[in-house]
Amino acid sequence: MKLEGKVAIVTGGGQGIGAEMARALASEGARVAVADIALDHATSVAGEFGDNGLAVAVDVRDQASVDAMVAQVVAHFGRLDILINNAAVFELAPILEISERSFDRQFSINVKGTIFCMQAAARRMIEQGGGGKIINMASQAGRRGEPLVGVYCASKAAVISLTQSAGLGLIKHGINVNGIAPGVVDTPMWDEVDAGFASYEGLQPGDKKRQVGLAVPAGRMGVPEDYRGIAVFLASSDSDYIVAQTFNVDGGNWMS
Repeated sequence: MKLEGKVAIVTGGGQGIGAEMARALASEGARVAVADIALDHATSVAGEFGDNGLAVAVDVRDQASVDAMVAQVVAHFGRLDILINNAAVFELAPILEISERSFDRQFSINVKGTIFCMQAAARRMIEQGGGGKIINMASQAGRRGEPLVGVYCASKAAVISLTQSAGLGLIKHGINVNGIAPGVVDTPMWDEVDAGFASYEGLQPGDKKRQVGLAVPAGRMGVPEDYRGIAVFLASSDSDYIVAQTFNVDGGNWMS
C-alpha cells in the first residue's frame, strides 16, 4: 500500500478522471476527500471509500471556499499530504468570438483555482511538516495552440508554467509539485467538446470523437482508468526526486 496513512484531496473528483484518480489513491491506502462543486457527485464517489472517504463542496474560483475545503479536510482527517488539482472547464470559440465571460470563467477555474488550491494545501503541508505532493492537471492543449480552443490552451499552458514555478519554490519544504497532461480522454466533458466541434466545424455528433481517437498513435482515446497509475506514482514516495515536471499521458499524441 503505497499511500497508507496519507490524506489526499482531489478537486473535480466527482466524475471522470478525477473520480478515477480518487479511487486509485484510496486503493493504495489513502484517505481521500473528494471535492467538487457538485456535492452529490462527490458524495457518490467518496461513499465508495467508507470511513476513508469524505465529500467536500468547493468552488475553486472562491479563495474562501478553497481555504474552507482544506480546513474541513484537516478537521476530519487530521492532516493533508496530497493534492490533485483536477477541477477544470473547457469552452470552444474562434478567436474572433471569444467572450470576456468565457475567458474569465476558464481562467478563474483552470488557473486561479489551481494556484490558490496549491497555496492553501502547501501552507498546511508546511505547517504540519513532512512535505507533501501536489499534482496539477494540465493538458496536451497546454503544449500547443488550437484555433477553436485558444483560451483553454492558454489556461493549460499557464498550469504547466505554474507547476514549474511552484515546484521550484516548494521543493525546499519537501513538497513535490508535478503535473499530468492528458490527451483526448473519453469523459462526460468530451461529450460537450464533441458537440462544440460539431457546431463550429459542421460535423455530426460523434464525428470529432471518432476522428481524434483514430489520430492517437495508441489507436484510441484515453479513458479515466489510464490515469490511475501516474496519479499514484506522483502521489507516492516513488516520485520524491521528480520536481516541476508535467508528464504527457496521451497515447503518444505529444512528445516533449
